[in-house]
Amino acid sequence: MTPQTRLPCHPYLDHPGPLAFAHRGGAADGLENTAAQFRRAVEAGYRYLETDVHATADGRLVAFHDATLDRVTDGSGRIADLPWARVRRARVAGREPIPLFEELLESFPEARWNVDCKAEPALRPLLELIERTGAWDRVCVGSFSEARVVRAQRLAGPRLATSFGTRGVLGLRLRSWGLPAAVRRSAVAAQVPVSQAGIPVVDARFVRAAHARGLQVHVWTVNDPRQMHRLLDLGVDGIMTDHIGTLRKVMEDRGVWV
Repeated sequence: MTPQTRLPCHPYLDHPGPLAFAHRGGAADGLENTAAQFRRAVEAGYRYLETDVHATADGRLVAFHDATLDRVTDGSGRIADLPWARVRRARVAGREPIPLFEELLESFPEARWNVDCKAEPALRPLLELIERTGAWDRVCVGSFSEARVVRAQRLAGPRLATSFGTRGVLGLRLRSWGLPAAVRRSAVAAQVPVSQAGIPVVDARFVRAAHARGLQVHVWTVNDPRQMHRLLDLGVDGIMTDHIGTLRKVMEDRGVWV
C-alpha cells in the first residue's frame, strides 16, 4: 500500500491526505491549545487540529492538556477542582486565555479536531457538545484509556470516530508480529508514538497490520523532518507535529500537501 492510497473511512478522515495535524495547535511556540495558536495553524493551511479536554468543577469543557494550570499558565490548581470563572482568568505563557472547546468549534468551522479526552468527567460533556453542535464528522475522540474510548463509542455509536487507547495499540502491535490478540473493530485509527520505552511501535509490519483492518495510522509527536520523511515512506496516514512549518515543508516537498 502506498502513502497515496486511501482507506475507506469515517467522514472525519475524508481527505486526500496524508493528514497533517497541528499538535495542540503547534506547541513549539509556547502557546499550546490557545485560540491564537490554532488560528496560526489554520492560516498556515492546517485542516486537522489536535487538542485535549478537561472538565472544570462546574462542568465546562476546556481545551487544555495538563490536569493542573501550573506548567503553562500564570494560574495554579487542578482544573477539575476549579470553576470556569477561575480557570478563565489564567493566561497561557502569561498572555493567552484558555479556550472552551465549544468556542474553538465555533471559531474554526472548517477545522477537524482530534480530541484527547484526558479525564472521565470530560467524556459526557464532550459527547453532549458534539451532539448539540452536530460535529460528528469533525471530531475524533481518543484517550490513553481504552475503557474510556470504548465507553465513548458505546454511548455515541458509529457516528463517532475514535482511535485506540493503549490496550488497542498493544493488541495491534502483537497482531503485527503474528501473535494472537484482540483488536477493537470500531476504531478508525491507531494513533501512536514512533516508539514506546525504547521499543519501536511504527514499522512496516505495524502499518500493514493496521491497513489490513481498515485502520489509519497517525503518529505523534514528530518534529524532525528526516523522521517525517521516513514515516511517510512507510505509508502512515497522518503525522502530528509541534512544528507546523516543518511538516508543511516536508509534505510540500513530497507533493502531498493539500
